[in-house]
Amino acid sequence: MIVIKTAKQIAGIKKSCQLAAQTLKYTSTLIEPGVTTGHIDDLVHQYILDHHAIPAPLNYKGFPKSICTSVNDVVCHGIPSYKVKLKQGDIINIDITTILDGFYGDTSVTFPVGKIPYKTQLFLRRTKKALALAIAAALPGAPVNNIGKTIQSYVEPFGYSPVRQLGGHGVGLEFHEDPFIYHFDTGSNETKLKPGMIFTIEPMINASPSWQIKIDSKDSWTVRTVDGVLSAQFEHTILITPTSHQILTKI
Repeated sequence: MIVIKTAKQIAGIKKSCQLAAQTLKYTSTLIEPGVTTGHIDDLVHQYILDHHAIPAPLNYKGFPKSICTSVNDVVCHGIPSYKVKLKQGDIINIDITTILDGFYGDTSVTFPVGKIPYKTQLFLRRTKKALALAIAAALPGAPVNNIGKTIQSYVEPFGYSPVRQLGGHGVGLEFHEDPFIYHFDTGSNETKLKPGMIFTIEPMINASPSWQIKIDSKDSWTVRTVDGVLSAQFEHTILITPTSHQILTKI
């Protein structure tokens, strides 16, 4: 069931989204060659607590850490570890979700670690643009499928592919709500965007024509590309307004 948020709920969700965005900005200062993802998690965990909020991923369905750190071929849900040390040329997605006064805010960015190859720079730039184009297509009255159609049509000419098994989601009162936001063209135009809907758009783009993924059997969380290529993701939480949309996780 899609929840249309009230004005009071929207105000609370906005505050949590702003904190999530501020936390992500803080996290960007921690990323450098030699640092472990476990150390980043420790610092971000404390930052969120210091701002009177709770890191939503911690203990969510058994997830053991406060943020997701997805490096290189990890599509999403990478578990921070003191054994995973960042190195020059890596890329890392940091996914932050905060709970502030009971409301959820969700955002992520894929960062370069030090200097990365130009081909990888292009990949990140195009993935970020895919998100921007998808947000622009999210207008009241438009089919939800416009979001996925926009992403797929933009990235595929570059030889990339949007992951199909995972997507965006309603958020705000819970971590994951309806609707599910596909990042490819499903061909269905049944569900329409309505004012008061709040959800994430978070295209996970693989740097090859293959959208296939696999889940690590050791931890049952870490999602990787099947062919070992890079995967990148950028994410915002957005609100559908009466005339357009608003990015709640933009600072």
